[in-house]
Amino acid sequence: MKNQESFKGLNVLVLGLAKSGVAAANLLHSLGAVVTVNDASPEEGNVEAELLREAGISVLCGGHPPGILDKGFGLVVKNPGIPYQNPVVQDALQRGIPVWTEIELTYRISEAPIISITGSNGKTTTTTLLFHMLNIGKKKPLIAGNIGTVSCSVAEKAKEDNIIVLEASSFQLMGTECFRPKISIWINLYDSHLDYHGSFDAYADAKFAITKNQLESDYFIYNADQPEIGKFAASTAATKIPFSLKGRTDFGISADDDNIYWNGEPYVSRSIIMLPGQHNLENILSATAAAILSGCDKIAIENVLSSFTGVRHRMQFVKEWKSRKFYNDSKATNTLATKSALTAFKGPIVLLAGGLDRGHSFEELRPYMSNIKAVVCLGQTAERFAEFAASCGVHDILISESMEDAVHKAFSLSSEGDTILLSPACASWDQYPSFETRGDHFIEAVMHL
Repeated sequence: MKNQESFKGLNVLVLGLAKSGVAAANLLHSLGAVVTVNDASPEEGNVEAELLREAGISVLCGGHPPGILDKGFGLVVKNPGIPYQNPVVQDALQRGIPVWTEIELTYRISEAPIISITGSNGKTTTTTLLFHMLNIGKKKPLIAGNIGTVSCSVAEKAKEDNIIVLEASSFQLMGTECFRPKISIWINLYDSHLDYHGSFDAYADAKFAITKNQLESDYFIYNADQPEIGKFAASTAATKIPFSLKGRTDFGISADDDNIYWNGEPYVSRSIIMLPGQHNLENILSATAAAILSGCDKIAIENVLSSFTGVRHRMQFVKEWKSRKFYNDSKATNTLATKSALTAFKGPIVLLAGGLDRGHSFEELRPYMSNIKAVVCLGQTAERFAEFAASCGVHDILISESMEDAVHKAFSLSSEGDTILLSPACASWDQYPSFETRGDHFIEAVMHL
């Protein structure tokens, strides 16, 4: 680790437990900081709090004590999910106390260069693709962030010859100050998390933190097909690497129906690519560009492109059985993600959809419902989605109370050559604690067939 002395004796408040809070507290404590953890969860049965206390870290649970910042804290490290309207966060900002998320710690201590990936959709797929390319290319990558291990824990063990591949959300990026990846990737930008950020502009500004500190010696890979991102690209000092899905370009990475091009020259035939969907081409182009810039050889990149079929719960190929292909896209918790899934397949689709009812419209899906053969509806939005599907001209529509029943009904409505796709367009919390649990249940139900 670098900068190990910079936190010694510093009075730090870690706001929120969860994985990132526990990791940040333990790291800062090991670096000699005086750490206090404050979490709103109850004291009773709080195993994480007890373990931190055993390590010598002060923990306050059950709410935020009034005047907690009067204790002279010089830094607040908050859980990314805690909104900036939180009274402790507001008080810290008014006092001029820095408020970070743990990826700022990651950057400050990491000996390894960082490649960071953000975007409204596709972050996890891009991160995973790039990790596999670097791994096969023998670049000693370490994967971190939302996708798995807390990034500051990864950075704690990283060496100079490693590369940290870091998935970063807008929540995490908003809490950065000096964060400067060697390569940054901004895949796309759509309306998302506006309840957290307050506006689309504030959300976009948070995403821009991925490149705002970069220098000319760094690289910024960005979606040149989106003018909104292009405006931000004009403001970075980094060397710009645009990607485009609209045909061959002279610079950067691009694609047409036949090939992927690097600086205008054919690089890889699209015929070898296993990952379905036009939207996944954004992920493929940005990951490939980062791999090339990291010194990966073409063989390693081709190996991944010709074998990678998707990330768990994100357009994940599950099984082909009786000439039907089953896909798990449980991560599609909004209509934008489901729209991308529906455009990935040319043949008839039996769609499993529905979940938590947030009152949002499904109208964005209407132009993409033409190849939907049948729909099985689940969860709180089952009736609403059934009505929407019927208005789109879908005739075979069933409602299910359970995932097992839904999979059986989907199979009964299918024919040889069909795709059976779980892409709910809704969050999972009406029936499941997470989209991962929902996706796992779908996979189990498919296997039980």
